[in-house]
Amino acid sequence: MPLESRINDLLMRLNVDEKIGLLGYQSKSVQRLNISAYNWWNEALHGVARSGKATVFPQAIAMAATFNDSLIFRVGDVISTEARAKYNEAIRRGNRSQYLGLTFWSPNINIFRDPRWGRGQETYGEDPFLTAEIGKAFVKGLQGNDPVYLKTAAGAKHLAVHSGPEASRHSFDAVVSEKDLRETYLYAFHQLSDVGVEAIMCAYNRINGSPCCSGEGLLKTIVRDEWKFKGHIVSDCWALDDIYKGHRVLPSPEEVAAAAIKAGLNMDCSDLLQKSLPLALEKGLVQEKDIDAALRPSLKTRFRLGLFDPENQQPFQQYNASVVQHPDHTKLAREVARQSMVLLKNKQLILPLKLSTIQSMVVIGPSAGVIGPILGNYHGVSDHIVTFAEGIASKAGPGIAVQFEQGCNDFDTTHFGGIWAASNADITIACIGLNPLLEGEEHDAFLSPKGGDRENLSIPTPHLMLLKKLKANKKPLIVVVTGGSAIDIAAIEPYADAIIMAWYPGEQGGNALSDLIFGDYSPSGSLPVTFYKDLTDLPPYEDYNMRGRTYRYFNGPVQFPFGFGLSYANFSHQWEKLPKQKYQSTDTIQLLVGVEHTSGMSANDVLQVYFSREGEHYGLVKELKAFRKIYLQAGQKKNVQFSIPVKSLQKWNEATHSWYIPSGRYHVTVGRHSQDIKLKTSLIITGE
Repeated sequence: MPLESRINDLLMRLNVDEKIGLLGYQSKSVQRLNISAYNWWNEALHGVARSGKATVFPQAIAMAATFNDSLIFRVGDVISTEARAKYNEAIRRGNRSQYLGLTFWSPNINIFRDPRWGRGQETYGEDPFLTAEIGKAFVKGLQGNDPVYLKTAAGAKHLAVHSGPEASRHSFDAVVSEKDLRETYLYAFHQLSDVGVEAIMCAYNRINGSPCCSGEGLLKTIVRDEWKFKGHIVSDCWALDDIYKGHRVLPSPEEVAAAAIKAGLNMDCSDLLQKSLPLALEKGLVQEKDIDAALRPSLKTRFRLGLFDPENQQPFQQYNASVVQHPDHTKLAREVARQSMVLLKNKQLILPLKLSTIQSMVVIGPSAGVIGPILGNYHGVSDHIVTFAEGIASKAGPGIAVQFEQGCNDFDTTHFGGIWAASNADITIACIGLNPLLEGEEHDAFLSPKGGDRENLSIPTPHLMLLKKLKANKKPLIVVVTGGSAIDIAAIEPYADAIIMAWYPGEQGGNALSDLIFGDYSPSGSLPVTFYKDLTDLPPYEDYNMRGRTYRYFNGPVQFPFGFGLSYANFSHQWEKLPKQKYQSTDTIQLLVGVEHTSGMSANDVLQVYFSREGEHYGLVKELKAFRKIYLQAGQKKNVQFSIPVKSLQKWNEATHSWYIPSGRYHVTVGRHSQDIKLKTSLIITGE
């Protein structure tokens, strides 16, 4: 039967208590209808998480640094393949535990507006356009292209205006203008809704006084009525409790339950709906038709996943344990890690190193030999994890003396090791920076003094002291920095001959790093966040106004601009076809750029297209509207076509509460980062 008919039929067969039992993330079984219990909570931020064996890809911020949406589509596809295999194996064992289902609360598409937010590592950076493009690719990979069935169900989180402070997220009210809300904080959610993301998770916080998980203005008016979102909306875990305990907007759990489902919530990551809806029904706060309306979208998801169909009708039953950590998946994890690492400094072109000239080296530092800085947070478990020390030793081979030393820890400023060993080596590779215990989600980053957030841009003081001691050896020093956000590279720079931002690079991080250091691969990662000089350059952390934040609204000096990343190769650029001089609102702007590889090593070039408008009054400096990563061999030339709809330049009119396209002269720049100008032109848009 048609899907809607099947949903209607099932709703008719369920009694009200059974319906309520299906509204929690631990959905109850309905034995008389042969409906099994199902746990909705699963994570796949950069690989199937928290359920044992799986390929661990680079953390989300690192995936954004690839500036390669087609590559991230492949990541999503591999994750969903492994997810189906793990689910099939679990069901055969009768195991319906948490983290073994097919409904994933990934990706995190919040805007990383401030580097203090510890969970920024989970996002695709500070730019709405980059976030949307990477997010759409990831979702399409996760959900597959079968015309009937979802391969897995993706969930975009956390709707909305959610990026710290982590310690007060259960009571925080994010005050934001309608313009910033629409143009920045909701942009990627709208884009993912348009491509059919199956779920959206509402956040813990309030927006302008209204809780995200019970506010009709957000969930019903915008998401359902305006965007025509067809999937289900799930609460963040125990966010409904926050509405009466933390925000104190409503006085009781039954009133929260009633308000949430009337606003458009469909699934509760807690048991509040299951416990409180019966009383809400008894008090007349809701009717059974409200419960039916709330349940319908999540039932649709279960049907689309094939959970109510015979196994022989489903297209994903062939996946089994043999595909989990398949060699092709390991190879892809290595490629993503290579494309994500950002070369920030390369003094006198010291990199790549030539193994033929090296007799000995030391790999030293708190990030060199442990897996925490490899994995980041929300990760799976892999028996293919390669640390930096292991990857470098493997690449060096048995004929070169490679030593590993921890060097220091995160807190002790008096004891250091490995300095003598480094003094006797030809090259030192120091792996330092942050780790998931110092930045991350509340409770997970338990060594963070700010509840998961950061107080400053610094790395631990002992790491800098270690670099100072190593520099005194007067030997070449390559510094590898781990972390999920902007870091004070200026404090590191005086000691380093080369600096690589490695993020949390996933299970193949050690191999990927060695590929870059020894020249098997040219760096092509680009920063998805601005590296500021100091936090004093930014507004207060609690301020959600976009003015003065991110490359789009910050016009002061920075350490490294958004999109920055060095290469071992050189490229030249020229206009092959300039855009027209005038456009109307329904037009598409066509750019044709020629790129020529002018040096000896095959490499990726990263083209970024930025727009800015003369007479801009809101403080918008520029914004990314297209990007492309292309691979060229030495001497090769390629033409790159960009098609940019004029509609993508629309802005929100707070007076009319509607979108419009500002008329005027726009400047278009093409470069390798937000402050780079390889090519430029201008055009006129008549607007609306």
